[in-house]
Amino acid sequence: MRASRLVQLLLILQTRGQVTAPELAAELEVSVRTVYRDVEALSAAGVPVYSEPGRAGGIRLVDGYRTRLTGLTSDEADAVLLAGLPDAAADLGLGTVLATAQLKVLAALPPELRGRATRIAERVHVDAPGWFRRPEQTPTLTTLTDALWHDRRLLVRYRRGDRVVERRLDPLGLVLKAGTWYLVARQGADIRSYRVGRIETAHALDETFSRPDDFELSTHWARAQEDFARSMLRVRARCRIDPAHLRMLALTFEPAAVTEAYESMSEPDSEGWVEIVLASEAYHVLLHGILQLGEHVEILAPPELRAEISAIALAMAKRYGTVGDA
Repeated sequence: MRASRLVQLLLILQTRGQVTAPELAAELEVSVRTVYRDVEALSAAGVPVYSEPGRAGGIRLVDGYRTRLTGLTSDEADAVLLAGLPDAAADLGLGTVLATAQLKVLAALPPELRGRATRIAERVHVDAPGWFRRPEQTPTLTTLTDALWHDRRLLVRYRRGDRVVERRLDPLGLVLKAGTWYLVARQGADIRSYRVGRIETAHALDETFSRPDDFELSTHWARAQEDFARSMLRVRARCRIDPAHLRMLALTFEPAAVTEAYESMSEPDSEGWVEIVLASEAYHVLLHGILQLGEHVEILAPPELRAEISAIALAMAKRYGTVGDA
């Protein structure tokens, strides 16, 4: 642990120049006294490090000194791929590893490129979760991650609605979607997604497994998202719409529903309007979306939905009165 901290301290000094002891203590998560002890240890090992007293002082290396300890370990190389998502790296137990890897990369850069990389980090920050959301508790994530790295089979208890089911899973990947972690795993012959926050317990078994040769996580996830979105479209209405307002569909309907609408589009009728199928997860949601299209759309079927929107239109006309009413 101390050896790793000494390397990290050395790389910080190499990349930033002069740094105060309190700043080093905060970054390394140790006391100021420990920082000075580490500096003495580096000096005893032949590293030309010294401290300057005073308000403008700090700890620094002799000008021109550069360490050769910039090679990435295998864990650090893995962590670099999460450089834009420090919270995700921390969730996976790679937070400290990522910080060390980034320092090594910066230390290996020439001064002009190092300054540019530092400016980018100061000016660009990625915050993946949506607004007004608390982070989901994922106490099993560490176990899942370890099993994933080592191709170990898992025994999990998963909360599905109001019941808990037990599953033996082969973990194939972890996906962070809008701040929520999902485990992609094989159960028998099926590959499914499990929300990590709903996994109540997880135990890595002594059994290992072989990953499918044709499995590619990003491709699978993209396909699974599309399939899930389409599965949510449970109700449909046949409508006529003014083609000039088709672009409004993207403002009121899910992307999968918009795609289905365009795929179902007929040739223009005598008035230039086209027929489409509009889909949603429930009739009240579908009705709300259609209402936002106003007079530019007409429901043809089902008749119950047509009657409901007619009743809403009449009620609105009654409430607002006719044009010219006082």
